[in-house]
Amino acid sequence: MDFIRRETLRTGLRRVVVGASGGIDSAVVLALAVRALGPRSVLAALLPYRTSSPSSLRDARALIRRLRCPSVESEITPLVDAYFHSRPDADRLRRGNMMARQRMAFLYDLSADRRALVLGTSNKTELLLGYGTIHGDLASALNPVGDLYKTQLRQLARHLRIPPRILSKVPSADLYPGQTDERELGFTYARVDRLLYLLVDLRGRREDAIRCGFARPMVDDVLRRIRASQYKRVMPLIAKVSDRTVGVDFRYPRDWGI
Repeated sequence: MDFIRRETLRTGLRRVVVGASGGIDSAVVLALAVRALGPRSVLAALLPYRTSSPSSLRDARALIRRLRCPSVESEITPLVDAYFHSRPDADRLRRGNMMARQRMAFLYDLSADRRALVLGTSNKTELLLGYGTIHGDLASALNPVGDLYKTQLRQLARHLRIPPRILSKVPSADLYPGQTDERELGFTYARVDRLLYLLVDLRGRREDAIRCGFARPMVDDVLRRIRASQYKRVMPLIAKVSDRTVGVDFRYPRDWGI
C-alpha cells in the first residue's frame, strides 16, 4: 500500500484508475488502492465485451459497492467489432489482443480525463510467461502486484478478505466463452509457480528443475516462454548512439530532483 501511495503522490497526482474484471488480480489491486489512497481517489472501470461473463461483471460490481469507490462502465464491443467487421477470419488471439488493447486505451483516456495513474494488475507468473498483451493488460503506470506469483496473490486476497466468489473463481482472461488460463497454459498456476520460483528466484538450472521432479517437457516449455517473452517485460530497445541514452544511461530524473 505504501508503494501505491508513495509512487502516486511522487508524480504530483492523487488518484488512480483500475480496470475491474471481476477476477482476483484486479480485485486485489482495487482493494490495495482503496486502502492506500481512500475510496474517493480510486476509479474502477468495467469494460466488458459482448461475450464477457455476466457473473464476472456482477462480481466486479459487488466488489466496487463493497469498497465504495466510484466506477464507470463502458462496452468495448462496438469498437472491437467495427475493426474486425472487415477482418472476419481473425483468430481468437488477434481478437483477444484487440480487446485487451482497447480496454487499456479506455483506461489511459480515463487517466487523462481524471488526472489519475493507471494501476497494473498483471502478476509475476503472467509477466514471466509472457501471458498477456503488450500495450494491453501488461501496460500500466504502476504495478503493485507484478512481483507476486499467482499463488502468492491468492494468499494476499484472502488476507484482504476478497469475496469468496472471486477467490474460488477459475482464473480466466474472459476473452471468449469457456476460456481458462490454466487450460491455455497447459499447467496449473500452483505447479508452474513452484517451477518459476526455482528457476527465477533461486536461479536454478534446467537440470535442477528436472531433478526436483518437474517433467522435462514442462521445464523446456516454461524456459522457452520466459526467453520468448522478454521483449514484453522491457521498454522498447533504443539503439545507443550517444553518451547518455534514455533507459540505459539516463534514468530516474524524478528521483534526482530534476
